[in-house]
Amino acid sequence: MATGLSALTLVHVVISLIGIVSGLVVTLGLLRSERMDGLTALFLVTTVATSATGFLFPFHKLLPSHILGVISLLLLAFAIAGRYAFHLAGAWRRIYSVTAVLSLWLNVFVLIAQLFMKVPALHLLAPTGSEPPFLIAQTVVMIIFIALAILAAKNFRADVARAA
Repeated sequence: MATGLSALTLVHVVISLIGIVSGLVVTLGLLRSERMDGLTALFLVTTVATSATGFLFPFHKLLPSHILGVISLLLLAFAIAGRYAFHLAGAWRRIYSVTAVLSLWLNVFVLIAQLFMKVPALHLLAPTGSEPPFLIAQTVVMIIFIALAILAAKNFRADVARAA
């Protein structure tokens, strides 16, 4: 079981990191009104896979990570529908932009939480995850992503977006 769990953890982390890096590039593309079709597909697929694989870990009760996973999957459903089913038409352009950026933020939120749990120097600063350094880090990142979501919704123009 330990070997299987280690393999699952490795796959989950690698998929998560690919989703975060590709999501950051896609977000930059949204700000520049660039479609980035290939990277967008990679971002959406890996971000869905990140949330889905999170449910494969053993658990005995509902955890905050499960709630975040469900929220992420709901956001991603809107992002995928806006991008691929509704082709960014009308309000779906903004819905896609905002939900894509917010789903990326949730992955970054979890990354920060994991860093504070696993990196000894950060863990010393916030051993329970409720101390000011953790809360400040998460608040600053949340504000940045809210601003990015607003800017992406304003700047991304599907009708003039360049394929990158």
